[in-house]
Amino acid sequence: MSYCIIGAGMAGLAAARRVLELGGDVTIFERMDQIGGTWIYTDEVGVDRYGLPVHTSMYRGLRTNLPKEVMGYPDFPIPTQRASYIVSEDILSFLRLYADRYDIKSHIKFEHHVIQVHPAEGDRWLVEVENLTTQEKQQHVFDFLFICNGHYHTPNVPDVEGRDFFRGQQLHSHDYRCTEHYKDKAVLVIGAGPSGMDIALELAKTARRVTISHHMDRLTFPFPSNLSQQTDVSLLTETGAKFTNGEEESFDVVLYCTGFRYSFPFLGDDCDIRVQDNHVQSLYKHCININHPTMAFIGLPFYVCAAQMMDLQVRFCLQYFTGKQRLPSQTIMLDDMVQEMEDRFRRGFKRHHAHMMGPEQGRYYDDLARTAGIETIALVMTKLHNESSQRFVDDLIHFREDVFKIVDDEHFEYVKQ
Repeated sequence: MSYCIIGAGMAGLAAARRVLELGGDVTIFERMDQIGGTWIYTDEVGVDRYGLPVHTSMYRGLRTNLPKEVMGYPDFPIPTQRASYIVSEDILSFLRLYADRYDIKSHIKFEHHVIQVHPAEGDRWLVEVENLTTQEKQQHVFDFLFICNGHYHTPNVPDVEGRDFFRGQQLHSHDYRCTEHYKDKAVLVIGAGPSGMDIALELAKTARRVTISHHMDRLTFPFPSNLSQQTDVSLLTETGAKFTNGEEESFDVVLYCTGFRYSFPFLGDDCDIRVQDNHVQSLYKHCININHPTMAFIGLPFYVCAAQMMDLQVRFCLQYFTGKQRLPSQTIMLDDMVQEMEDRFRRGFKRHHAHMMGPEQGRYYDDLARTAGIETIALVMTKLHNESSQRFVDDLIHFREDVFKIVDDEHFEYVKQ
């Protein structure tokens, strides 16, 4: 059977490894000239040399906000080093090691841009691809399709009143690369998620002053003296911003750290996938296209042990793709998706939280494993992910000094805190 994999990042590599183990015929289309996806750093912003939107959102000096102990694949951990929170280059090196170990690179067509995907006869897939170096376009037909294009590439920019009137610089964190560009400037960071907090602290080292605007409870960390907090922005003015508490400040730069949107511009309407307020539907267990169940999405859920989950999702899908398990009826799969979403609504979540896992990620892993009759993720991964996430909340300034050690499948310990 032939498998098309779109993207050679963490998810695409996981898919390729597991399909190759089963003897499948694998073709990976990767837009960039190397593996790694969002972990690749480039100085480019906006569009690349081919006129396509730059994919990566990596910024210089990034260190992981999760310990490396939960970031490896189930049977291929990140190589040992003293620190638990490591630089992005080490993650990229790890992915290269993984690709070499399972001989994945020979199956990758680099600098190949997927233009469009449509269903073909017999539940197969017609995939049109452009070779970016030759500008040649080709069409291929595959039995199965794994979509692994990530979800940190299409900025979500809020429609802030007055945005068109602000005379300073505006950008999304997708286009942020280094602190040097903001030396001695007054910067407003909108959003206090992991990237917003991380970037704000970095900017404070060179900027004249940094203000982080958010709608959470007031943060109580010992921030640098030139880093302050504000409530939500009510509107932007020509020279700055007004906030919902009535205060006003002037700024040179507005930096939106407001997350990303799921985007699959290559999928034709006949693929029957739609994204509603960042809820990708209709999917069975956040993976399989209910209307065309030979297509699967790997890596959509967030606040998870990413590589571990991606490997589990691939193994889940392959149980059905290979015929080892039989999918429920379309009606049952749709009901499953609806019931899960209704449960989220009852617990106070919004639609844009549809793929958020967080503290309850273990329930999702176990559900996948139980449903498909496969091995789940070791409990210690969920425990350590949740513990380290809480440490981020409790001690933003120093949490990366923590060092962890996996003891067994259920337990971890602090080596240093």
